[in-house]
Amino acid sequence: MSGLSVQVAKMHSMITKRFKHEIQPWLDVNERIITRQNKSDSPNKGVPENPALQCLPQAIYKAHQRYIERFLQPSIQEHTQPVVLFIVQEGETNTVDQRMLEFHLFQNHGLSVIRMSLNHVFEHVTLNEETGALFVFEEGQKREVSIVYFRAGYAPTDYPDGDHGNQWKARERLERSRATKCPSLGYHLAGTKKVQQSVARPGVLERFFNMNDPLEQAMVQSMRQSFAGLYSLGEDATKEDLNVVKDIVLSGHEGNYVLKPQREGGGYNYYGHNLAKKLRENVDTSEDGINLDQTLAEFILMERLFPPSQDAILIRGGLVEGIGKTISELGCFGSILVSYDGARTFHNEYAGFLLRTKFNGVDEGGVASGFATLSSPYLC
Repeated sequence: MSGLSVQVAKMHSMITKRFKHEIQPWLDVNERIITRQNKSDSPNKGVPENPALQCLPQAIYKAHQRYIERFLQPSIQEHTQPVVLFIVQEGETNTVDQRMLEFHLFQNHGLSVIRMSLNHVFEHVTLNEETGALFVFEEGQKREVSIVYFRAGYAPTDYPDGDHGNQWKARERLERSRATKCPSLGYHLAGTKKVQQSVARPGVLERFFNMNDPLEQAMVQSMRQSFAGLYSLGEDATKEDLNVVKDIVLSGHEGNYVLKPQREGGGYNYYGHNLAKKLRENVDTSEDGINLDQTLAEFILMERLFPPSQDAILIRGGLVEGIGKTISELGCFGSILVSYDGARTFHNEYAGFLLRTKFNGVDEGGVASGFATLSSPYLC
């Protein structure tokens, strides 16, 4: 949603400036929830600029340059310019957002993009087993691939034929190549809730800091204050994890938690009574303790967040969906380019934002799945 978020921010910036006097009373109402100590006199009030369409293509271009330096110099003149391969879903519906990145890559950096599903990769992309070079065949032309950019491959539905299907074989071919992957396999796995839960364990974050340094110790304590509780339901479940399950099953405190699978997008979580029912069906409690059915291992139990609400008008498909209290989730894009062994960092920067807004009482939060809408922050 990086491309669409940029366009939404531009629209909101224009509206808040052009109709400033008309919407000021509405803005004043929402600003009252901000304490005077937190209000800023900065000239950057209003909707901030979203640089995602500059920063993300720039990062891909830097990775492309790095690929040329590593594998094609000094004979680049003898080669056709490598291309960026976008991995997309069959019947992709989010093409507008993806095309914005594609157009900026060509307009600002002269890079061509080829879009393919994993099925098409299996049929039209080859791997040089000796060099690791990846080649795509399109319209009778053979082009080397410098970057594989995954806009698909995150959900089980992207591999309908299972572990031995063409989609999985295509993914394996891509991963074995020397082309730079975005995200790399490690980052892909780091985005799963199971890894997030493991990183949140006591002592894990501390491994990456000098805990003998009072300043770094304070940094760790500050970061941990932003952590939500993440509890395992698998073989590695601790006593604390089991106590949380018992709290839900026996005490009925399911409203404080959400059950999440290892899935992307909205529509897969369990809340409230559905959460309690799911656990009771797969949990055995006795005097000896609590036993979890192995089917629960694919889920993570998470402490539920309750952000402050604001008045908003939500629009979908050009029509007003409703007016009322809403809650929002802000995420920041970041781009990082590192060496294959992680020893060197060539590029690392903030790359824009994504704000999703939904009505109070709506549990799920996916935009593509129809539960939330794209919005923009307004700096007061």
